[in-house]
Amino acid sequence: METLSSTEPHYIRCVKPNSVLKPAIFENTNVLQQLRCSGVLEAIRISCAGYPTRKLFHDFLHRFRILAPEILKEKNDEKTTCQKVLDKIGLEGYQIGRTKVFLRAGQMAELDARRTEVRNTAARGVQSQLRTHVAREQFLILRNASVCLQSFVRARLACKLHGFLRQQAAVLKIQKNIRRYFARRTYSQLCLSAITLQTGLRTMAARNEFNSRNQDKASIHIQSRWRRHRDNLSYIKLKRAALTYQCAWRGRVARRELRQLKMAARDTQALKVAKEKLEERVEELMSRLSLEKKLRTDLEKSKATEISKLQSALHDMEQRVEEAAAMKENESAKKAVEEALAQEREKISSLTSEIEGLKALLLTEKQQKEEASAALAESHLRDQAFAIKIEEAEKQITLLQENVERFEYSMADLQSSLTIEKQQHEASVVELAEAQGKIEELLREVGDADEKSTLLETTVQRLEERLTENDALSTTERQENEATKKLLNEVQGKNEELLKKLEDAGKNIVHYQDTTQRLEENVAAVEVSLKDERQQNDVIMKQLADAQVEIVELQRNLEGADKRNSLLQDSLQRFLSYLKFIT
Repeated sequence: METLSSTEPHYIRCVKPNSVLKPAIFENTNVLQQLRCSGVLEAIRISCAGYPTRKLFHDFLHRFRILAPEILKEKNDEKTTCQKVLDKIGLEGYQIGRTKVFLRAGQMAELDARRTEVRNTAARGVQSQLRTHVAREQFLILRNASVCLQSFVRARLACKLHGFLRQQAAVLKIQKNIRRYFARRTYSQLCLSAITLQTGLRTMAARNEFNSRNQDKASIHIQSRWRRHRDNLSYIKLKRAALTYQCAWRGRVARRELRQLKMAARDTQALKVAKEKLEERVEELMSRLSLEKKLRTDLEKSKATEISKLQSALHDMEQRVEEAAAMKENESAKKAVEEALAQEREKISSLTSEIEGLKALLLTEKQQKEEASAALAESHLRDQAFAIKIEEAEKQITLLQENVERFEYSMADLQSSLTIEKQQHEASVVELAEAQGKIEELLREVGDADEKSTLLETTVQRLEERLTENDALSTTERQENEATKKLLNEVQGKNEELLKKLEDAGKNIVHYQDTTQRLEENVAAVEVSLKDERQQNDVIMKQLADAQVEIVELQRNLEGADKRNSLLQDSLQRFLSYLKFIT
């Protein structure tokens, strides 16, 4: 053993890979045969029969310490630790030298197997720990993700729940509103039915009252017709008597007019004489004016001479005063000067008074002259006015005769137009009665309509109001007819007044104009009243046309109400079927 340990054998054998001696070619059988022939395999077999594996203690512990790690913690030498490790492993047939461990064939492989097993277990532990760590991290990630997902899902579920709850609340609210709507609709239908019943009762009461009023109006109308017939007969009698009286009166008036014309001719001659007298007076005034002008010129000349004398005297006095001022020492001179001054002052005052008197005379003369010229102008104007008045009087006499004839013709035309308007009024009254009958029929139809009863009632009230207005218009027309009769009577009275005023035409011609103007105004008023009656008849015809249009509209409204009732019944049936389907 000592020799073996001291030696270090090395076996070197050359082996040919192939017989061809080329690279990259390896012949297994040839190589194996060479190894057998050289004794290598035999030497290996011999070495394997002994202790082929040899390891230093340090190398052995470094390699196989993992098989007994607890022994390494003990403070022993390497040999003992190797012995304990091998004993713990339970390995047999090994030998421990001074520096090495000798192992039999296969024991190294066994130790390596156990080492690999320990390493594998350790690796498995490490792997398991690593896997647990990785798995835990993944678990934590998954847990966080699951928590986030769960929170998101819970939030979505909460949102869905909130939406569902909102839908439930909305459904409850809708149901409540629908129930309230149906309850209100039923209540409104009940109210409408009650209102229709009330309106029906009120329409019945109004119809009864309307019929009673119509009967009263018919009786009043019959009475008015009878009174009108009676008054018409009396009016015809009075008219005949008035015509006979007017004929006699017109003959008398014509005779008076002839007399008045003769008087007017005489008045014209008197006016001519007065005109001649006025012309003579104008000539006298003109001569007086010429004399006054001469006197005025003489006075002005004398006034101018006196003024010049006074100026010269004043100049002399001033010279004297200057001389007296020069002679101040002499008192006698002063007294003389003062006396002279006083005398001169008296003269000046007397002259100024005379001048003022002359001025007053001049003013009076001017005024007289102006008055004379004004009197001349007035006389000329009077002459012209008298001539114009004479011409106007002749024209007015002819115009008055023409106006009287026109008035008679206009009276006849007015009477004929009044008869025509009366006939038209009677026809309109008949049409109004027919319209009232139609309106009563429509009122009966309106009582059958349920939903449009209020509307129809308002329209009937409008028609009734219009009928009352038409009745009022008819009464107003009667009143206007009576007013026209009164106007005719007034016109006849005014004719008599005209005849009386024509008798006094010679005294005051101005009254002719007033009377003619009044007659024209009365005729215009009568014509206006006739126009008003015609317009009122036109209005009545328009109202009848409007009533017919409203009748057509009411019929259309009745048809629309029937259609709406049918539609409402269909909608009610649908709603009831829908309620049955829901329940």
